[in-house]
Amino acid sequence: MKPSPLARNVPAFLLALLLLLLWEGYVRLRQVSSLILPTPDAILAALLANWDILLGHTIQTTLETVIGILVAVALGLALALWLDLAPACRRAVYPLLIVSQTIPMIALAPLLLLWFGFGFLPKLLVVVLYCFFPIIVACLDGLESTPPELMRLLKSMHATRWQTLWLVRLPGAMPSFFSGLRIAATYSVTAAIFGEYVGAFQGLGIYMQTSANAHATVLVFAALVVTAVLSLLLFGLASLLAHLALPWQAKT
Repeated sequence: MKPSPLARNVPAFLLALLLLLLWEGYVRLRQVSSLILPTPDAILAALLANWDILLGHTIQTTLETVIGILVAVALGLALALWLDLAPACRRAVYPLLIVSQTIPMIALAPLLLLWFGFGFLPKLLVVVLYCFFPIIVACLDGLESTPPELMRLLKSMHATRWQTLWLVRLPGAMPSFFSGLRIAATYSVTAAIFGEYVGAFQGLGIYMQTSANAHATVLVFAALVVTAVLSLLLFGLASLLAHLALPWQAKT
């Protein structure tokens, strides 16, 4: 019998608690300046004291992240299906997709701001560019992993190409798709914050930048805590969707 999700996460929780205690003890014993490394309890106090300000920035970053992931999923699925159904196009386009991931985002993000301004769109594009590649690669790998015996069975039943895709290949690719989605969810918040850090009016990225410029290190760490929580929530949501869509996997 598999342990419950709560039981599986107990070791991680205990390890995180131990690391926080060691962090707290080290800072207090060595009397490290709060400008360099604040204690966890100081970070928590700053988080609670500035939550009204952080909330607006968090909402902005969350919107950019969620919409960016949705666009990346739609784009990744569409491209994966197109490249799978058109092998000639795949041979032409797939290398370009790989090359696109070699372009440093630190060089591309300022260009997006130059082209599209400081509004919502450049941050959305940064999230999409970060997230769509793991989704499309995972989908293509899943489509290619269809058992040959199922393909032969459908061929003997004179199934069309679309019937084969819809009935067997696409459902069989869902575990790989959700693996790619979990990876994309992990990257997404960081991508949105990076886009804001380059230039924005609101969001956790610009909040971290202004706090760092004001030497308010504890506020930077408070924003980092919110960032980590957002990433964990999105990863958990992707895992929950995978569990709902593929319940048989949870039983194996």
